[in-house]
Amino acid sequence: MIQLRTAWNRHIRFLVSSPAGGALALLLASLAGFVMANGPWAGTYRAMVTLPMRLAMLGAHGPTTLNGWVSDGLMALFFLLVILEIRKEMADGHLSSPRLVALPLVGAVGGMIMPALIYLGVTWGHGPAMRGWAIPVATDAAFTLPIILALGARVSAAARTWLMTLAIFDDVLGIIVIALFYGSAPYWPAVLAAILVTAALVAASRAGTRVLRVYVPGWIILWGALLGSGLQPTLAGVIAGACLPATARSGHRSPSERVTRALAPFVTWLVLPLFGFMNVGVSLAGTRPGLLLAPVPLGIMLGLVVGKPVGVFGATLLAARLKLASLPATMPMGMLSGLCMLCGIGFTISLFIAGQAFAAPEMLMTAKAGIFAGSVLSALGGWVWLRFVLYPSRAGTMAGRP
Repeated sequence: MIQLRTAWNRHIRFLVSSPAGGALALLLASLAGFVMANGPWAGTYRAMVTLPMRLAMLGAHGPTTLNGWVSDGLMALFFLLVILEIRKEMADGHLSSPRLVALPLVGAVGGMIMPALIYLGVTWGHGPAMRGWAIPVATDAAFTLPIILALGARVSAAARTWLMTLAIFDDVLGIIVIALFYGSAPYWPAVLAAILVTAALVAASRAGTRVLRVYVPGWIILWGALLGSGLQPTLAGVIAGACLPATARSGHRSPSERVTRALAPFVTWLVLPLFGFMNVGVSLAGTRPGLLLAPVPLGIMLGLVVGKPVGVFGATLLAARLKLASLPATMPMGMLSGLCMLCGIGFTISLFIAGQAFAAPEMLMTAKAGIFAGSVLSALGGWVWLRFVLYPSRAGTMAGRP
């Protein structure tokens, strides 16, 4: 009995500390939202998502529902962690030299252009539907990482590094797209206030200030200014991550490392699952046959399932041919093809962009259906290819090389 309890505790600790655990929590929360939205608890689910949460001091621009606070408030913490992770990789990790950066960066750009073009081609002439062009451009690292870890020796270490770096670049490019194309008309006094606060944060960072209580009030003020400016308020997380000092003094952790250690469990186990729960609750009540063949969901599915792998694969080969970077010896074409299929798992960022692109409930519902279907097909396609199509002995041999 004691041995069983010890083994159980060991498994629980591993699940909590591993990327797979966070992805599982996000998946289960998302499935719970979908089930509630389509079951006898649909009314309760809608009441939770639209729970009034207005803060008078924020005025008309502030979030008014629980879902609004999650999407426009808590998700800023997610983007903060993304930027801190990128800065860490640029300092001493997989992005520490231009040649290490070039291959996944070019792949990420190609993996954004092709899905957007396919989506626009499918929705051309459908007015409001075209606003969702950016929905299929993202790759969700939270789901791709557990899949490739589960594949073990069938995916080489170099290939895992390439895919995770590409997913990080996808996140950054997605953040830029959100900031540039999915805000409202700017309110310039608030924009000016945001610029001044940003300048103050940069000055504090360059002065070597490492006291977090200096930065946190500035982040909150910056978020409020961006909220009032009409720009995407989650941009505050990006600016905060870029301004936070990343260098450590002797015997102390850097401010960015302290923030990462403090926020990572909160974001992994609460923010992202809550976001998935709030945004995947697509009610199928009253939907017609062939829903996924409507322009919006069809454009999203084709963008994720076809556009993503074609764009990433083509751009990566182009970068290698132009000698901008070299393909790792342990990532042959077959393995690259399977990894490019996994790039079609959009999910978190795609759902976020869909919420910014569409205000009409019916259009948003069809967009979420397309995201869900496209991400599942991409995950299954990549898994089957890497697990069953590639020769396991060949993949395992190559994975053992540096």
